[in-house]
Amino acid sequence: MEVQLPDDFRCPISLEVMTDPVILSSGHTFDRASIQRWLDVGNRTCPVTKLPLPPSPSLTPNYALRSLISSYLARRPSAASSSDGHLDSLLLARFSFPSDAPTLSAVLRLAQRGGAASRRLVADSGAISVLIRHADVADRSDLQHLALRALLHISLDGDHARLGLLAEGALDPVVSALRGDPAAALAATLLTSLSIIDVNKATIGAHPASIPRLAALLSDGDERQRREAATALYELCKFAENRRRAVRAGAVAPLVRFAGEGSERAVRVLGLLAKCREGKDEMRKKAGFVRVLADVVRTGSPRGVEHALVVLNLVCSDSQEMAFEAIKVGVLDLCSVLTTDMNQKIGKNAMELALRLGIFSSPCTITKIGQ
Repeated sequence: MEVQLPDDFRCPISLEVMTDPVILSSGHTFDRASIQRWLDVGNRTCPVTKLPLPPSPSLTPNYALRSLISSYLARRPSAASSSDGHLDSLLLARFSFPSDAPTLSAVLRLAQRGGAASRRLVADSGAISVLIRHADVADRSDLQHLALRALLHISLDGDHARLGLLAEGALDPVVSALRGDPAAALAATLLTSLSIIDVNKATIGAHPASIPRLAALLSDGDERQRREAATALYELCKFAENRRRAVRAGAVAPLVRFAGEGSERAVRVLGLLAKCREGKDEMRKKAGFVRVLADVVRTGSPRGVEHALVVLNLVCSDSQEMAFEAIKVGVLDLCSVLTTDMNQKIGKNAMELALRLGIFSSPCTITKIGQ
């Protein structure tokens, strides 16, 4: 059914909902584009009253009516429950900075529930730049949160959308939102989505504050913030250069601590960092590192065990000290059991680690594992 709008919202000339209402000297309100066309062809009478107008009629913005129309459009049902796509276009045409919570909520609903076509409508309307500006308003956390959520849903529209968001300048405000305030977890989630494509991994990692702030959030944030920061680092560190950046930013210590608390994602990030020399060196400096990974092997989920074995393999590969430490905390005994695990990846990784550690153990142990 067609959405019923108050007649006062419609221009007397075009009969469409006004996007820029202005008051003519006769006292009647028209949409600016419509009345301007009326005047440009030489008409000097009011279209409603037919009374004569001054030689140069003034057009005074009707801010009160504009606000009423904006509020109505923002509070109407979402696009999923309305067939009038024209109202969506009107909402986006009137969307500007600064906006208010109801209008941002309406744009969010459009991006969130309207499907791919609605997300593209938001992107094509120029609303992204307005959302990005609101994402940078730290003193209005309610508006910032709504804007970040809308940007996150737009980013889910595919690689083109992810590239477009960075091209529009989304990176600076998103990184700025990682400072530990209520929007930090959401900002980290958005970075994860943006970094899915390789070129964005490089761009985001090269930002001087992105990885350091994720590392700080991993260290000082609440549980959700730490989880989202670890997820973002995992995606970013698939790009080799970002692994070194994460190590330099101090990510190893909080990752080890988080892994010790049962975070499988932290173990997976450590697995990526252990692929670079700087990462292995930093892990070897961390007291209790091997014991934490041994506990994961002993009690973790199958995926956690698999990745903990990968990390231990990498760290012990060229370090006699780490190998002896692993043997001391019982990793070799664990591997002798896990070599027959039904999970082929766990069995393979356990065999490789057992053979590596066996070099520093007794010959009988090596024989036992080989059998």
